[in-house]
Amino acid sequence: MSSFGGISRGFEDGEVSLYRACEWGQVRRAQDSGRGGQIVTQRAAIASQAIFVRPDSDVFHPQSLRNKQVAVNFHHGSHYLAIQTLEGFVEPDELKVVHVGGPADRFKALRDGTVEAVALMEPYISLALKQGYRLIAEAFYTGAEIADEKVDPEVYAAIDRGVRRAVADINSDVTPYLHYFTEEIPEDLGTLDESDISPWRLRFADPQPYAPEQFDQTYRWLLKWGLIEQGSEFKKLVDNRALSS
Repeated sequence: MSSFGGISRGFEDGEVSLYRACEWGQVRRAQDSGRGGQIVTQRAAIASQAIFVRPDSDVFHPQSLRNKQVAVNFHHGSHYLAIQTLEGFVEPDELKVVHVGGPADRFKALRDGTVEAVALMEPYISLALKQGYRLIAEAFYTGAEIADEKVDPEVYAAIDRGVRRAVADINSDVTPYLHYFTEEIPEDLGTLDESDISPWRLRFADPQPYAPEQFDQTYRWLLKWGLIEQGSEFKKLVDNRALSS
């Protein structure tokens, strides 16, 4: 399956010149990009993915997900983090991630019983908790930004200033922005109040250069799981020009 889907499709199609996504997916897309996209910085958002099962499930801990399907969105955060979360609890051949699609699709699949477990992000984590679904595991992960050659340092410097102001505002008081999460929930899945969201789960930090040692660790892990090809080096996939000035 292509690593370019959803919001990342617009980059490869030439509709946008910069976008943010999970770290693992961005390393893979930097390898796959026909436009020469490279990682230019880590992103500000530090996201969470959580694995849930239905309230009537016989799964109570990660080891119980042995040979059970976990719905994810391939080559997105749910895919990579589900593997990283579960690989310490089950053998590789017993870890069964399956592609379902975006978070709303995965939530529906769990609700309807077509899969046994799903990986969800906010605001679907809060929705699942509100509706009594059982949390099995949760972890946080960083992201990265990919850009093409059209995004020069001056343009990115302006973007970076705006992002840093946003980080400061959100970290000062996240409550004015919670409505963006509650408004994301489709009506057929239920409702979510701002008070249902735990602010501690929303983490943001100033963008940082993507360090070679972090790339190497991520790249080795992707290779181990057959999620990237051999021969893709840091200097080929990463150019920290965005924060070099």
